[in-house]
Amino acid sequence: MPAGGNGHSPKKLLIVDDEPLIRDLCAGVFDTYKVLQAEDGFDALRFLSHEDVDIVLTDVNMPNIDGLEFLRIIRQEQPDLPVILMTGYSDKELILDALKAGADDFITKPISVLQLSTTVEKVLERHALRGELADLRHIDRLKNDFLGLISHKLKTPTAAISLFIQNLAEGVESPTDENFLQILTMVQAETTYLEKLIQDLLYFSEATLHKDEMTLELTDLGQVARQVIEELQPTAQGKAQQINARIPSPMSERLLLLQPQKIHFAVRALLDNAIKFTPRQGIIEVRGVQQGDRVRLTIQDSGMGIPEPELAKIFNKFYQFDPHSTGQVRGFGLGLYYARDFIRAMGGQLQIDSQPEIGTTATIEFPLPGK
Repeated sequence: MPAGGNGHSPKKLLIVDDEPLIRDLCAGVFDTYKVLQAEDGFDALRFLSHEDVDIVLTDVNMPNIDGLEFLRIIRQEQPDLPVILMTGYSDKELILDALKAGADDFITKPISVLQLSTTVEKVLERHALRGELADLRHIDRLKNDFLGLISHKLKTPTAAISLFIQNLAEGVESPTDENFLQILTMVQAETTYLEKLIQDLLYFSEATLHKDEMTLELTDLGQVARQVIEELQPTAQGKAQQINARIPSPMSERLLLLQPQKIHFAVRALLDNAIKFTPRQGIIEVRGVQQGDRVRLTIQDSGMGIPEPELAKIFNKFYQFDPHSTGQVRGFGLGLYYARDFIRAMGGQLQIDSQPEIGTTATIEFPLPGK
């Protein structure tokens, strides 16, 4: 009998046939699967509207919606869902139409138990391989995008520094020139920018290298927030910003089960963004509170805010909000992406609310663990 999960959740198989005997016969073959049965295409579509299934096994000749029409609807709504057609006909034209419509395979009636189990396993294996190949292609595209982004980010500061050094070596620039100090200040700013880019890159690499490792520990979220504030205080002071923190100690009546490095990364990414997009002498409020069985940390800035069309993109990988279209926003557009990813993996939620010219509020929320 086909194995449904190898220790994981069992596979879900949807069998669609207007003959109960055929449905029961097929279901008996897959005793390690979670099997759903539908008597026609309408019934099956109702299942698919609220159930995630791994594979569909459907008859062709059915009332109301035949198997081919049912297949076409599935391909419109769930193009990657594996579908196997069962037919009592050996009509080559019918089989060709089924394959053109996107069938993954077909089985002829009367049904052979061995053929049925073998075909389902083969289709699921092919589907898994296609998924792995798609993941590899996606990773390759992300790698290329990231390398392109790094090249773009490093090009401007390194070019400015290189040109300055070259001019010094050739005697074009002299400490006695009246513009020398102005140019030197610009080069120092580019050097600082470059240093921060490298620090960001190292920090992201360290935090995301083992992103799937999630060993949870009892953690005081408030203590993490206070540590992050202390780390980023010099950056805020460099812009004459004020960080007002009201975080009780401890922040909640019971400690939260969190991965310390991941939650530190998330809080730091949010506060770093608040500092980055708040103007000089702006104010940033950090609040920690427990309300009932929920623990909430908010970071509210007095920055320029994010327009609604841009707000929908902020969790996209490599996306950076560039309000002045300078192309020189520090960072790699990964902070919010991984912050939300990590927080969700720990059972929490991250929400970003923003209004242009008023500011942005980031809210981290976790359920209070049971006693």
